[in-house]
Amino acid sequence: MTDTMLSIQLYSVRTELGQKRPATLRRLAELGYRRVEPYDILSDPENLARDLAAAGLEAPTAHVKLLDVPIDEALAAAKTVGVETLIVPWVDPALFADRAGVESLAARINAAAESAAAEGRRVGYHNHDFEFSTLIDGRAAWEILVELLDERVVLQVDTYWASVGGADVFELLPRLASRIRFVHVNDEEPEPDDPPTLGVPVVGRMSEVTVLAARSVELVVVEVVVDGDPLPAVERNTRVFQGALA
Repeated sequence: MTDTMLSIQLYSVRTELGQKRPATLRRLAELGYRRVEPYDILSDPENLARDLAAAGLEAPTAHVKLLDVPIDEALAAAKTVGVETLIVPWVDPALFADRAGVESLAARINAAAESAAAEGRRVGYHNHDFEFSTLIDGRAAWEILVELLDERVVLQVDTYWASVGGADVFELLPRLASRIRFVHVNDEEPEPDDPPTLGVPVVGRMSEVTVLAARSVELVVVEVVVDGDPLPAVERNTRVFQGALA
């Protein structure tokens, strides 16, 4: 199960990719990865596709700023790299200030999903904490967004940030199992400047989260953001989640 379900967000090794992408991708493959999640497929799709193939890696998902670039350009890059699901990685938190903003956002994502579907691809949405901590009429803005999104739009839940924002990930994952197709995980301690956790904590419980998610999601995606050399943290996290998925 590990080989097929575990992926890694390439932002985790962004500095190394800039300096020596082929070698870094090979190192990820040596750690046991068969799938990765790029954070930039637009700058150099042809060479990225070449380097992934040379390392024996696939990129079924990618973070793409779909709302900031022409959809045709994004879909063309996705085709070149072999990306099946283009995931909106971040939006302006101000869009969640009221229902009108969420409705406008949902309409834009739905339009992108319709264009992607015509090309045999999907669109997804990745959360941070503010979608959950912002309340509209007493409800988490994220819940309202999910209701407004076309069912073709899949969800990628960042389990740490969802819990920080106020979610109970252990309730959320099974309740929306048909919509949540991917999760982001990491086994690092919170940074000192991270906001307090408003929901059910997942720190120290990531193996439980992973086992629960694995019942329904397509991929568990490791994302590690650390100062300095990221490879020791990447290697440790990889072992943790390989073990949880074994």
